[in-house]
Amino acid sequence: MSFYDWVSDTIVEPPAQRSPVNIGWLFSQKSSSVIYFEPERMRSANITGKHAKSASRCPAVLSMETRYFVIKCPFDIHLGFERDKSGKPTIINRQGNKSPVRKNKLNQLITIVNEEEWRYKDRPTIQISTPYLFISDEPVFMSQIAPFMHYQATPWPGTIFGGRFPIHAWPRVLMWAFEWHDTSQDLILKRGDPWFYVTFETLPADRAIIIEEAQLTEELEDYIEQISGAVNYVNQTFSLFKNAEKRRPEKLLRFKSED
Repeated sequence: MSFYDWVSDTIVEPPAQRSPVNIGWLFSQKSSSVIYFEPERMRSANITGKHAKSASRCPAVLSMETRYFVIKCPFDIHLGFERDKSGKPTIINRQGNKSPVRKNKLNQLITIVNEEEWRYKDRPTIQISTPYLFISDEPVFMSQIAPFMHYQATPWPGTIFGGRFPIHAWPRVLMWAFEWHDTSQDLILKRGDPWFYVTFETLPADRAIIIEEAQLTEELEDYIEQISGAVNYVNQTFSLFKNAEKRRPEKLLRFKSED
């Protein structure tokens, strides 16, 4: 039974499976990948007390945290938002020549979304490219969300766009999308700080998760190429998931440890 049948027909019980779900993560490109951090499992127990009634020992807290993985920010960036003389939205590098990221690389990393595509006319949306890609050989939905369990001494002046999609059928490179609510405030990102979380939904929901670095095989590259860019041609890519699954090779996940 497919994940879609299970979701659409809640009367049918999913098969009883308790073996762990294997999930692979990898960098879609090798260039400069050394600056990026590996996903880390969320563990509040490392930063709290040892009291028996501590929240870090609560089964509900522990169960939730096993589903969350932290992606840390790979660079130091200090950005401002302005409009030029013609009214065009512009991103300002507040660090100027002191920025650790070269200007040409910063321009490659950061994109201002077309103003017509903003959700609100006074809230610019920017995107920062990442090389992160996740894959599984069985039905798994992944969500990319804000790092809400970490305290920010300097809060971001906006929110990040979350997203949820099936990594077994639609593996794609992640973007960090930010909606700038208060453009009078700068956006400051610091290397090593939590940047975003990823969390996984399995079938059934209580299965454990094993996540390891995966290989970018020829089969995986070919499959990604088949689905990449689809958003440029259709509005609802979710309608393509079933069709993509039909063309998917049976095995795409290969851990690096399998070499």
